Amino acid sequence: MTMTTRTRIARLRTLGLTGLATTGAAAAALTLMPTTAQAAEATQAHTSTAVTASSNDSRTTGQKSGYSNNLDGWIKQSLQIMKSKGIPGSYDGLKRNIMRESGGNPSAQNNWDVNAQKGTPSKGLLQVIDPTFNAYHVNGTASSVTDPVANITAAANYAAHRYGSIDNVNSAY
Repeated sequence: MTMTTRTRIARLRTLGLTGLATTGAAAAALTLMPTTAQAAEATQAHTSTAVTASSNDSRTTGQKSGYSNNLDGWIKQSLQIMKSKGIPGSYDGLKRNIMRESGGNPSAQNNWDVNAQKGTPSKGLLQVIDPTFNAYHVNGTASSVTDPVANITAAANYAAHRYGSIDNVNSAY
């Protein structure tokens, strides 16, 4: 192997690793964080869907409402709420984003990205930070960011306002 060939291979390896690291860091840094103006706008525009306290957690109420207490049931329950509130999104769009963000783990929490470093780690199925959850929480869901149905529905509400629909999100928010 000539020196030029070795140099090219080394350069390609470096570029490949740099690209992977950059992509991962960018994806982690863009986790559902609204600007102050977006959060204020959402709070004003959606007073009918403002935060409401609820002692119920959909992980326990999901079965009572006819939905299974698993990812499929949480998505279907969220879709029913989204439909009633005019929030666009599909089962496939929700599931694709959930699997990318948390692998389907409702207790997932990112403790290392820029949001976590600022004291607001991303949480739940769709990795929502508390300010985003509070701004886009949908009435009729639990008031906990880690509640699966509340997390999905708030994230879909945010994505609808920011991107038109959760279906239009193909990377970190």
